[in-house]
Amino acid sequence: MKKLLFLVTSFILGIILIGCSSASKTEKKGIEVDKLDPSKPVTVKVGATNVPHAVLLEHVAPQLEKEGIKLDIVTYQDYYVPNKTLNDKEIDINYFQHVPFLKNAIKENGYKIEDAGAIHLEPIGLYSKKVKNVKDLKEGAKVLVSNNKSEWGRVIKLLASEGLVKVKDGVDPVTATFDDIAENPKKLQFSYENDPALMVKFYQNGEGDLVSINANFAVDAGLNAATEPVLVEKATDDNPYANIVVVREGDKDKLVVKKLVAALKSEDTQKFIKEKWNGAVLPVK
Repeated sequence: MKKLLFLVTSFILGIILIGCSSASKTEKKGIEVDKLDPSKPVTVKVGATNVPHAVLLEHVAPQLEKEGIKLDIVTYQDYYVPNKTLNDKEIDINYFQHVPFLKNAIKENGYKIEDAGAIHLEPIGLYSKKVKNVKDLKEGAKVLVSNNKSEWGRVIKLLASEGLVKVKDGVDPVTATFDDIAENPKKLQFSYENDPALMVKFYQNGEGDLVSINANFAVDAGLNAATEPVLVEKATDDNPYANIVVVREGDKDKLVVKKLVAALKSEDTQKFIKEKWNGAVLPVK
């Protein structure tokens, strides 16, 4: 009888311990909470690349902890890992990519993840030693672009914003190539077989009439990526190349996600971005 009582007691105790353990594990999933307690901050795993993403997360971390959210920042070097780990529930959120990259990852891998908010832009600009305004370009002007195909749509969209080109009907500007240009009133000549690392040198040597340079190369060369280009991408919420916070489907309206996005879009963070990167990174308004 005593043995039976012992077994029953042990069984009940085991169930209680398992229940407590499960509850404890549930509490650790900070993204699931609907209330925050600063005295007991919940931990949220956020995957990011080092610069500027992890830097920005570190910037907002102290404020979020005061509100009851502790960020566990996991950094990655490989761009293809953070979406997989998010989809596999190894992390709660990631912050490293723009919308076209996300869409392609979902298309190729079937990930159940989504955009939760645009934070910043690393702008591409058109630089020139020949003109101060793209409207002053002469007929037949030469436009030098890198061989990085992911930049082509960005350049075409910039030129289209000034009426210099127009793509064929039905073509998505984000994925447009130079073969998709239907109208080119100034008969611009495009050279797009160039090494991205050489674009700054082309500009500094006065080659071409317009030279496309991505912000990271511009900053490395000491250029002001915000003011020096004659035409530069604008940091707006609908810019497809704005870098975004990404979560699993169904999580974007959760309290923790909204708090993180709000912190990254705050006036304080926008000021930090402008001062730290001097135009190479622009806050999305």
